[in-house]
Parts: sequence; structure tokens; C-alpha cells
Amino acid sequence: MPTYNYKAGLGNVGSYQVAGAPWVSGSINPAVLPNARLDFPSVTNWIVVKNNSLQSAKFAFSANGLAGTNYFTVGPTGSSGRLDLKVTQLHLGGPATDIDVCAGLTGISSLEINNQSVSPDGTNWSGSTGALVG
Repeated sequence: MPTYNYKAGLGNVGSYQVAGAPWVSGSINPAVLPNARLDFPSVTNWIVVKNNSLQSAKFAFSANGLAGTNYFTVGPTGSSGRLDLKVTQLHLGGPATDIDVCAGLTGISSLEINNQSVSPDGTNWSGSTGALVG
């Protein structure tokens, strides 16, 4: 008899209705670690990017987005506010030198986004069209 292993996927509503598991990283300095990349251990439910610097911070969902024009800017000593987003990576850039990131994590595996059928080159979200790569 076949066995079916049920697991939550990207469209599983319950995974986004419950409180996310906390994930925090602070004092990130993209000047020391250019194009800093954060890899979340599972798909996020939401993220907040806080800039503690007197210069602007940039964040994107791919290295290509950060290197190009597909990124968000957080002004000096500002915050992105809560962003309800399903991501597994965040790319940070300067000139800001002190960035904090807080996220709520779902129980959904990062492989739901970072896999060959969804993201053939493994780059998560493309940042170029507002859509998934692939």
C-alpha cells in the first residue's frame, strides 16, 4: 500500500495564520560583508528590516536584484515595517553599516522555493520581474 507523506507547502494557509517562529540577526554590516546574504532556515511569513545607521540601507530578494535596480531602500535610522513575504533569502547592501533583520518563520521547508522546478538556477526570487525564476 502506498504511503503518502503530507507536508505543508507554499499554499498552506494554516502555516501563515499561526505565529511565526522568531528569527533575528543584528548589527549586520554590508560594508564589511559586501552584499550580505541571509539564508532563513525555512520560508518566512513576514520580515522587518531595521536600519540603525545614518546612511541608507538596501535589501533585495536576490543578488541580481540588489546589484541592479530591484531592491528596497530603508532610510537612515528607519524601518521597512512588517512585510508579509514568503522568502528564504534576503540580500543586504549599504552604505548602511548597522542593519537588523527580524522574521517570523513558517514550518515550510526552504526547498519549497529553492528547488529546480520553481527556481532552476537556485537563486530564489529573481528580483527582475516580480515573479519566480523559471
